[in-house]
Amino acid sequence: MGFARADVTEDKFLGGQLTLMQPRAGYRAGVDPVFLAAAISAQAGESVLDLGCGAGAAALCLGTRVPGLKLVGVERQADYADLARINAFDNDIDMEVITADLTRMPPEVTEESFDQVIMNPPYHLPSQATTSADPGREAALFEDTPLAAWIDAATRRLKPRGYLTLIQKAERLPEILGAMDDRLGSILVKPLAPRLGRAAVLVLVQARKGGRGAFRLGAPLILHEGAEHVGDKESYRREVSAILRAGAHLPLW
Repeated sequence: MGFARADVTEDKFLGGQLTLMQPRAGYRAGVDPVFLAAAISAQAGESVLDLGCGAGAAALCLGTRVPGLKLVGVERQADYADLARINAFDNDIDMEVITADLTRMPPEVTEESFDQVIMNPPYHLPSQATTSADPGREAALFEDTPLAAWIDAATRRLKPRGYLTLIQKAERLPEILGAMDDRLGSILVKPLAPRLGRAAVLVLVQARKGGRGAFRLGAPLILHEGAEHVGDKESYRREVSAILRAGAHLPLW
């Protein structure tokens, strides 16, 4: 394993159904990959490719909720890929993790097609990066490979009628939609807003390969009760707690 045992923590997800080892000082998954996994409608036997899987949070949350999936993760940082393999093994979830750059994936990926491709690409542009941050965390948060390249790689790996689902900053929605060419359609956007009356910060975006349905903008998922944060008490709305703590499905429409 690339990380020393003293440099990782064991963190509970989905109310303790899933335990993930994560770097103490590097990139640590929060609620975003949990929302991504919750948004996937999948059935046992389907294949799912997680691009940039990190330590495996999104794919393993999905695998916890929907047993029997064929899970494949691609992660270019070898130490995080190692963590994903260990996390899959420790949670008794079958997941193949391949160490590769998504722009140069090996034949065992490029010769396959998948029912679902999921991804949580870096949120921030390179101009916002610093040189003092942890390298692994910086690689996960600050874009190196253009977002359009992520979407193209995902589209190529989809089966006809397969689904691409991603989570990203709301401000980058125009870029996402601009990168989805005529191979993708039936686009659905689900905003995630911190509180009632507040602008969405994140969006879940789903498109279907070969889809011809109309563009749809779903009702926002409001994450917290109340107009503002008060103290340290958790304030997630009931339906959001069910997603984060019980592994409930998140309908996009």
